[in-house]
Amino acid sequence: MAGERDLDRLLSGMAPRRAPGTYVFTTVPGSEVPDGLTPVATVREDEGLTLVLPREEADRVGLCYDYVAARITLLVHSDLAAVGLTAAVSTALADAGISCNVLAGYHHDHLFVPADEADRALTVLGGLTRP
Repeated sequence: MAGERDLDRLLSGMAPRRAPGTYVFTTVPGSEVPDGLTPVATVREDEGLTLVLPREEADRVGLCYDYVAARITLLVHSDLAAVGLTAAVSTALADAGISCNVLAGYHHDHLFVPADEADRALTVLGGLTRP
């Protein structure tokens, strides 16, 4: 099923929701996820494998990280070819001084913002909703 492409409908229906817990970005050498870890996303880079995973998992196995984030999912089913949603969201958060790492899944966009800024980020995103 194709997702939504119309920017007005994307913004009015994005329904941002914070996932429980906190998440971290960390890296491991090689290209395989270590046993016992269940990342929500991975990125293969020349320097190693980036893992985005719950903070508790990183702590349990002693992985280092610098960025502790909240995960906000935009519940609207966005088309991967949609134009403008990422720009609108990232610009609004940037204007509020909130960093944001965006990961696009097949069905939804996932925003990782500093954990201590999550409530403020949700307020900013709520302001983007168009009637």
